[in-house]
Amino acid sequence: MLPILRRWVFYAILAVTLFVTLFHIFTLFDGPSSRHARSPIERLTRPGRFQPRFKWSNVPVRHPVGGFTPLPSGPLVDIPRIQHEFETEAREHRVQRQTRLAAVKEAFVHSWEGYKRNAWLQDEVGPVSGQSNNGFGGWGATLVDSLDTLWIMGLQKEFHTAVSELKKIDFNTTPLDKLNIFETTIRYLGGLMSAFDVSGQHQKVLLERAVELGEMLYVAFDTPNRMPVTRWDWKNGALGGPQEADSHSLLAEVGSFTLEFTRLSQLTGDPKWYDAIARITDVFDTSQNKTKIPGLWPVMLDTMHGDFTKDITFAWSGMSDSLYEYLPKQHLLLGGRTEQYRNMYANALDSAKRHILFRPLNPANQQLLVAGTLKRNSAAHHTLIPEGQHLTCFAGGMVAIAAKAFGQTHDLETARQLVDGCLWAYESMPTGIMPESFTAVPCREKELYEEDCTWTDERWYTAVATHALPDLEARHNLVEQGQAFTSQRNLLKGFVEIGDSRYLLRPEAIESLFVLYRVTGDTTLQDKAWNMFQAINNATKTSIAYAGIADVRQTEPSLIDTMESFWTAETLKYFYLIFSEPDVISLDEYVL
Repeated sequence: MLPILRRWVFYAILAVTLFVTLFHIFTLFDGPSSRHARSPIERLTRPGRFQPRFKWSNVPVRHPVGGFTPLPSGPLVDIPRIQHEFETEAREHRVQRQTRLAAVKEAFVHSWEGYKRNAWLQDEVGPVSGQSNNGFGGWGATLVDSLDTLWIMGLQKEFHTAVSELKKIDFNTTPLDKLNIFETTIRYLGGLMSAFDVSGQHQKVLLERAVELGEMLYVAFDTPNRMPVTRWDWKNGALGGPQEADSHSLLAEVGSFTLEFTRLSQLTGDPKWYDAIARITDVFDTSQNKTKIPGLWPVMLDTMHGDFTKDITFAWSGMSDSLYEYLPKQHLLLGGRTEQYRNMYANALDSAKRHILFRPLNPANQQLLVAGTLKRNSAAHHTLIPEGQHLTCFAGGMVAIAAKAFGQTHDLETARQLVDGCLWAYESMPTGIMPESFTAVPCREKELYEEDCTWTDERWYTAVATHALPDLEARHNLVEQGQAFTSQRNLLKGFVEIGDSRYLLRPEAIESLFVLYRVTGDTTLQDKAWNMFQAINNATKTSIAYAGIADVRQTEPSLIDTMESFWTAETLKYFYLIFSEPDVISLDEYVL
């Protein structure tokens, strides 16, 4: 037997030898030769086993701020009740409502199971092919974005399973060369924090992952003027390369970080995320009445130079929508402690009523409103493009919430007419589903509420021919020409063109329907929602999940092999909530 001292020396030498051997084995696969073959971003985000782990919070700040704008403080403002005071429902209505609720939940479970079987932890499942798609970073967009829906629908087992999978998501890297910061924020950051809040803030991993992602997104704001790089070269950002905002940025992609960034600062106590959006908001605020249509912001912004006034196109469409939608919601999220967002919203709504909202000519002579697009070619020449989009259907819900929150209840009529405009587009199509975009006949001339909008077939035919024949010399008998065009193009009454006939499972219309129901208590809106759901369910369901459709004018439309995360995260959530009891996710308790 070895003496104790010699035995200790022997084991020490053996341990060192073993360590050196293992080190050489590891470095054989992760050593200098392989590291030299790897790109700089790989060496940074995938360091060797004995190197410190990469963290976005450790990326050096290129353009530090002098001080952070703090969250508004002080007592909460007394905001009027938003939700209708519902009475006890009759038994017959409750049974009907619960039956509809169960059908919506069944649709969600079908979608979720198809995603689990075919594309678990991928962004989306192809509802026709079963193939996965990773267009949003490859971080499991459907899983993350749908977490709050799982909880709201009482699918706690599925919720906890999904939460446990979050540890497999690596926000340090993505196969994409550029990230859409807006999409990443609303699908992932919003998804994580929404789930954290609705589940009682008990799942700390949700907030931890939100902070990790928030640190990454914050780097995209590290530019000379602190404006975000909305289509972001994340690799350059991680490596500390120079970056600046673009001279052509979409309005929605610049102005739609407010809710998520503010909530992250509220939950963590770190003001830097609120500071990031407060700086942008101040530019919006100071430029609002300096644009070519005061009160509204143009679709395209020059964020490189901080100039939000150049462009001539104004709309509430998909390139602008959420900026406006977030204004009253941000006021609520901040507890009314600042009037900034309320004032910006009020100015925007007033301008929209005068410039982009129009009444569409329709056979039933309904009082409808649609949000179009305005081009301001010169001070004396404004052109209204009477195109409605599914994405603009958010407007009815926005106006309804603001009408109650700001004590402007007269605007509830505007909200109802905006919702009815979208319902008209749904109910007019053979499938019962609204297309992505359409062009209608605007009645508006000068004043929104004073125009003659009485239907005649001749008026519609004339509008169809005028739209189809921009060359004045080609116009002869407009009524006869219009009749020919409506037959050739299979146009439905009231429409002069279907610009994009697809339906992509979008949530905007049902979201506004849900909000208006919760605000007014009008149960006929539940019936409208049920008709919408049945139409969508019949046209889009596949053996795997639910698919977009190519043409809402065809009773048996072709399917599109895509199911974006908003189907389970938003569309089905709002269908579920409109048939839930009113205290489930009350509008007086949550900002949706």
